Amino acid sequence: MMTPVQGVIAAQVNSKSKLKPYVEQKADTTKSVSAENFSFQTLADVTKTILLHAFWLSEQKQQLSLKDYKKLLFDQGWKGEEKKYLKIAAAFGKFSPQDFAQIEPRTIYQLAENSKKYQQVLDRLLDLSEITQESVRSLIKKQRTPREARPEKPSIWRRVKNGRRYCQIPPIHEPLEETGTTLQRMMDEEGLSAQQIVAEAIALRQAYKEGQLVFKEGTTKP
Repeated sequence: MMTPVQGVIAAQVNSKSKLKPYVEQKADTTKSVSAENFSFQTLADVTKTILLHAFWLSEQKQQLSLKDYKKLLFDQGWKGEEKKYLKIAAAFGKFSPQDFAQIEPRTIYQLAENSKKYQQVLDRLLDLSEITQESVRSLIKKQRTPREARPEKPSIWRRVKNGRRYCQIPPIHEPLEETGTTLQRMMDEEGLSAQQIVAEAIALRQAYKEGQLVFKEGTTKP
């Protein structure tokens, strides 16, 4: 699986004259970190490395033929991993890696993966003299608009794997259990299923609502 650091290292190995600025910038960063402390690379270095790799990969896609670009991905074992970095390059194309030195990597991925949603955030970052983690989080928080709570509409419908649906009546809770007792007695005496009895009852109620049935005095209406 491709990692940001591996991506930039590969960029150095396969670099051409047009990619020299990226390689030199990464080389300067590497010189400032001793071999003993490399494993403690700061979040700033990680974030800049991610952006450097994303910009480099985007250039490769633009400059190379489709065949050569696919070969690059295949040779480096990056196939399937490149999309997230191309999104980063597209989202942060107006910035430089140094602009986000104070931003933790996860925030970079969050903004890039949802660039349409956070386009206003990205636009407002251009106006900041200094981009900090706090300022980015503040803009993201303001971007979120509370949704109005809507009452959930009761539904009796359920679906099976083949896409077909069926209705399922929720449990009926009654102190004296009249409905359940009556339904069970009908099932036992008439040999009908609960579904058949309920279907008949609903059909009768619908007929009554449409004026096709008239109840005698002293009977209980549905």
